[in-house]
Amino acid sequence: MIEEQPIVEIKHLSKFYKMGGETLKALDDVSFSVHHGDFVAIIGPSGSGKSTLMNMIGCLDVPDTGDYHLDGKDVFSLKNKQLADVRNQKIGFIFQSFNLLPKQTAFENVELPLIYRGLSGNERKEIVMSSLKKVGLEDRAHHRPTELSGGQQQRVAIARALAGNPPILLADEPTGALDSKTGAEVMNLMKELNKQGHTIILITHDLDIAKLAKQIIRIHDGRILAEKEAVLL
Repeated sequence: MIEEQPIVEIKHLSKFYKMGGETLKALDDVSFSVHHGDFVAIIGPSGSGKSTLMNMIGCLDVPDTGDYHLDGKDVFSLKNKQLADVRNQKIGFIFQSFNLLPKQTAFENVELPLIYRGLSGNERKEIVMSSLKKVGLEDRAHHRPTELSGGQQQRVAIARALAGNPPILLADEPTGALDSKTGAEVMNLMKELNKQGHTIILITHDLDIAKLAKQIIRIHDGRILAEKEAVLL
């Protein structure tokens, strides 16, 4: 039986920063993999390295050492234009602050990455409405962000991430700007999307949120912790 290739395969990533003449190690020999259909939470306190790691996974930054294969591609060998294409086609980003364009409707916000792909108007309309329907907001397609609640704005952001049908949804503190009830609703939606086959990588500092994932990766001082180390923290 042939073992399935991981969609995310990270080996020995390290990242250094210079601050005031001192060298700080943001990531320290990090290795892990994520398979199709996984729901993984990466959890750590402020300064643990989880944001740096998220930027690596999202192809927003490169390490000083290490390898990263995303859906079979050697990410760090790609040129800037190729990296931009990978971000557009392989990763659906979901941010804590939603990152919606305030003057654009929900429809137009979800449509934006599809315009970059050069899809026709009819193709875009079909995909956008399907994505909004997935998050229960097809009836809010022509509302602007200011006319939507925080939870609805995050759902629009999730619909935008889904629109390009990327292999990975990368969520950075997706409930951080929401109250607990709305946050729970968003996490229930994420779990449902995972059941539908979407691979999700969630970045969080909240253990209660992380426990909703199928797998938890703990990071501390730039290192992935072994299970026995994590229990001691």
